[in-house]
Amino acid sequence: MAADPWTRGDDRRRVPDGRPEQPYPGHASHRRHPYNQGLGLHRPGPSYGDGYGPNRSVRNRRLAASIALFLGIAGFVVSAAGLAIQMLPRHFSSEQQRQIMSWEIGRRWQTMAAGQIFPATVSYQLPATVLEDTTPLSLNALRVSIAPQETDCAKAVSSAAAGSVLYRDGCQSVLRSTYLDATRSYVMTVGVAVMPNDAAAIRAAAGIDKPELAAAHSGKNASRLAAGVGAVRFSGATGKLYDYSRQISASYSDGPYIIMYAAGYADNRPPVTVAQDPYSRDEMNSMAAGVAQSVASRLASRPAAPHCPGAPGC
Repeated sequence: MAADPWTRGDDRRRVPDGRPEQPYPGHASHRRHPYNQGLGLHRPGPSYGDGYGPNRSVRNRRLAASIALFLGIAGFVVSAAGLAIQMLPRHFSSEQQRQIMSWEIGRRWQTMAAGQIFPATVSYQLPATVLEDTTPLSLNALRVSIAPQETDCAKAVSSAAAGSVLYRDGCQSVLRSTYLDATRSYVMTVGVAVMPNDAAAIRAAAGIDKPELAAAHSGKNASRLAAGVGAVRFSGATGKLYDYSRQISASYSDGPYIIMYAAGYADNRPPVTVAQDPYSRDEMNSMAAGVAQSVASRLASRPAAPHCPGAPGC
């Protein structure tokens, strides 16, 4: 009796014609065959459902691309927002507006031409009450000359004491000009003391107005005039026309400037108190105050509120 080939370990069965039967694919001999072992047949391979393989690689690449796209868009948005902010008009706070306007006013005496500060003709009005009429009279003051800028402020005022006050509070320069009325009866000097700021101008103007700083008398029994701008002297034959003894004098601050004026009779007329000539007093005051206000409005008028574009700091 022949042994069963499966039990005797024969890896091949005999078929009736005598040829050996091919091993059963699942048989141990098939699995042990060197060829099959080299190919790794029947070895458990990776499962595409266990987190490995082509699908996960695709997902990782897509995720990386999405992150890169998001970061690129975010960077573009930030850059666009920054550019938009730069292009939008800048807004100044109230304090910034005040500082910019003060800076603009404080530099006008350097940026404006002398003829702009001291115009060739200034209109003023003589009050109707002076004329004993119902209508004021419009008159013109004519500029004679503009004096050179005086950086030694004490040399441009009527007393050394007034000069000390200006020096104490930081006076930078004094600008002066001389005017006549249309009939050449009165002559005046208008002066501008340039101070570092509004507070210094207020303090110095108050100091100059003190009676002890007065430097001239208008008649034997007249009260002492306040100190102020010094008259501009002229040489030559016509110099006497513009020489005068101060009959009126005043000063006040406007912004970082002290506006000063003094007036008297033209032609070097002997000093006579204007208290004895009310009409002359009123006309001198009208002319001098009108010219001073014209100069002050050009230098210290409040500019428009700063805005961008156009203002400093934009």
